[in-house]
Amino acid sequence: MAKIAATAIAHGNGWSVADVVCSAGPRDRPFEEQHDQVAIAIVTRGSFQYRASGAGAGRELMTPGSLLLGNPGQFFECGHEHAEGDRCLAFHYSPEYFAAVTEGVARRERFSLLRLPPARELSPVVARVWSRSEAAWEEIAVSLAVEAVRGDAGRAPSQCPATAASLARVTRVIRLIERKPDAAFTLAELAKEAMLSPFHFLRTFEDLAGATPHQYLRRMRLRRAAARLLDEPAKILDVALDCGFGDVSNFNRAFRAEFGRSPRRFRHQH
Repeated sequence: MAKIAATAIAHGNGWSVADVVCSAGPRDRPFEEQHDQVAIAIVTRGSFQYRASGAGAGRELMTPGSLLLGNPGQFFECGHEHAEGDRCLAFHYSPEYFAAVTEGVARRERFSLLRLPPARELSPVVARVWSRSEAAWEEIAVSLAVEAVRGDAGRAPSQCPATAASLARVTRVIRLIERKPDAAFTLAELAKEAMLSPFHFLRTFEDLAGATPHQYLRRMRLRRAAARLLDEPAKILDVALDCGFGDVSNFNRAFRAEFGRSPRRFRHQH
C-alpha cells in the first residue's frame, strides 16, 4: 500500500512548508486529491506524473528541481507508473497571502501551467530549499511564490501531450542520472537507456524535462553544489570536484552563468 508521509517544517500566517515523502510505485493506483490552497512543490528526489483538471489541464513529468503548481480547488493525481517513490518540499499559501506577496508581479490570478521545469531563473531559490541549514523559510516562501508566478506568466503551455511510452523512456534516464549524478554520460549512452535514436531522444527529453540532457545534468549538479556551499565549510575546489566538474575554473564559469555570481559571493551573500 502506498504511503505518503508529510513532516511540517515551518509555518506562518498564511503560509506553510512540509517535507513530503511518497513511496508509491507502479503497482499503486493514483487517487484523486484536491488542492485546498495555492500549492508550489519543489521535487527534491524521484519522479512522478502529475495530472490536474481546470487551467493547465493535462499531464506533466515531475523531475528533481522542477516545480509543481496547483490552484485552490483544483483536482489532481500523482502517478508512479514507471518508477517508485519521490520526495518534495511542498509550500502552501492561503489565496489572500499569495495575492499579497505576488501583487504587481503578473496579472494572472491562477496558475495556467502544471509545472515549471528546472530553469535557470529558479536555481537560486531551489538551491536555498535544498540547503539543509536554511532557516529563513518565509523569505524562501515569498521568493518561490514570485518566481513561480513569473515563470508561469512567461511560458506557454506545452503543445505536445506526453505519451505513456515517452514518459517511461525519459523516466528511466532521469532515474539513471539521479543514481549516478557524477557520471560522464554521453548522449549516445542516455539515448540507449531510453531505447531511442540520439536525435529522437534529444527531442523527447527536452519536451518532457524542459531542458536538454546536458543542461539538465549540469543544472542539477550546480544546484546541489550551491546547496553544499550554504551547508558546509568545504573548499570550493572540493565541492566542484565532488559535484562532477573536472576543474575549478570550469565550475566557476558555469556557476556564475547559472547564479549570476561567483561561488564565493553566493556563499557569503546567503
